[in-house]
Amino acid sequence: MSFLLSKNFFLSILSAVLLWIAFPGGGGLWPLVFVALIPLLFVINDSSLKNCLLAGLACGLLHYSLLLYWIVIVLGKYGGMPWFVSFQGLVLLSLYMSFYLIAFAVLSRVFLSALPVSLAIWLVPSLWVGIDWIRGLFLTGLPWMDVGYSLYESPFLIQIADLGGHHAVSFMIVLCNTLFFFLLVNQLTLRRVAVLIPGVLFLVAALYYSGQRYSEVKEMIAAHTESNVTVGVIQGNIRQEQKWSVELQKKTVFIYTDMTKSLLADGPADFVVWPETALPFYPPSSELMAGLFAFVGASGSSILTGAPWYEIVDRKARKIRFYNSAILLGGDGTYHGKYYKTHLVPFGEYVPFKRFLPFLAPLVEAVGDFTPGKIEAPLVQNNIKAGVLICFESVFPDLGRQWVEAGANMLVNLTNDAWYGKSSAPIQSLAMTVFRAVETRRSIVRSANTGISAFISPLGEITSRSDLFVPWAGKGEVTLNTEKTFWVRIGYTFAPFCLGLAALGLLMAGVLAWKTERD
Repeated sequence: MSFLLSKNFFLSILSAVLLWIAFPGGGGLWPLVFVALIPLLFVINDSSLKNCLLAGLACGLLHYSLLLYWIVIVLGKYGGMPWFVSFQGLVLLSLYMSFYLIAFAVLSRVFLSALPVSLAIWLVPSLWVGIDWIRGLFLTGLPWMDVGYSLYESPFLIQIADLGGHHAVSFMIVLCNTLFFFLLVNQLTLRRVAVLIPGVLFLVAALYYSGQRYSEVKEMIAAHTESNVTVGVIQGNIRQEQKWSVELQKKTVFIYTDMTKSLLADGPADFVVWPETALPFYPPSSELMAGLFAFVGASGSSILTGAPWYEIVDRKARKIRFYNSAILLGGDGTYHGKYYKTHLVPFGEYVPFKRFLPFLAPLVEAVGDFTPGKIEAPLVQNNIKAGVLICFESVFPDLGRQWVEAGANMLVNLTNDAWYGKSSAPIQSLAMTVFRAVETRRSIVRSANTGISAFISPLGEITSRSDLFVPWAGKGEVTLNTEKTFWVRIGYTFAPFCLGLAALGLLMAGVLAWKTERD
């Protein structure tokens, strides 16, 4: 109770609020992210390990409750759960996410108390990045809105993502917070300021690199205009409560074909992109496909669309595999390519550990039981080699990297964000997708059922976008690129390096504590 009434509690809450205001959906005042952690660092610097734990918990619970409030909408409105259960789900998820912030607070206390400032300025941001990386991997990963994503509307500042992924941007942000903190916490002397100079020089170098790469990539885009392709995007705006109605399947197909026909009235596109599960039926057994293929042939453009899919593994044993797929429909009446979603959503598209937990069988029936696919060859249409990210996959950087390694010269994101309602989740999802463009230097075409659909350049600039919950059709010139960035070539290296550096710092702090006790 004493902590709840203390200054440290209010400082922890202040950091949570500042972070939320800096993030998309909370205000989008991104400059605040460079100072948002300072109140929490003051608490960490001046508290016991117990109070650091409580500070991390308080900051994490509030921050993630504000950031992820839309979970209540997903579970309550569309998941059919009672609202009080939905709120409990939000609290539990926020509590889980808070554990990572607790770890940051407690371990940062070790750095600030046991090691010199010259080391702490590097170890604190390294710890943050290392913990974020673990969060993106543990239990299939939930890397939703790492701190670097707050800068999605500032392409000039995020170009270092092609070196170390979005984690490099997060490192820069936390380093800036740490430097400001040390300037404020200590009485300024020439010697103390001098210790911070290497960190300042690192930030200057990062900004210089971002500026240089921004100019270089902009020139590359301008030089490749002759090889650009034309891509169309359709946002059908089918309400989630209507989406899977058998009676409305024909109407849904008509909506998409009619909007596509209008979009192509002034000229064809190399292909047109429809959202995730735009076809609310299984194409292999649907009588609607004949008419759809006829439309594709008459339109002069291929169509890339999302649809559920199945494959019969053993007809006698009635063994069937179901997939969340993207299919490329050709004008010749054939499928020009398919991709099965690789990273499925736990408890949304499959139930983990169902073999060992048979009592979860009813839940399997409720959410579906999809089989994961794997990334192989891109979907090819003329000069386009498209790598596909379905829904939640756009938040996992390594999937975009794998597509580029497989030969993709552009990326396509098909999603159905109707589940989120008119919340901040769709803009957060878009913000994370922006970074996949910078990391891979690939244009991204995003088609979302109810928004936000967008065209994103290799610079991470959103050149065109839709609003939420409106029908929308857009056509854009898309740059194709074959360059492989440093990030694509080396993958996850920077974040594990940061984690290793933080572990080394903890070991050093332990050795120093042992020597002090021994002496």
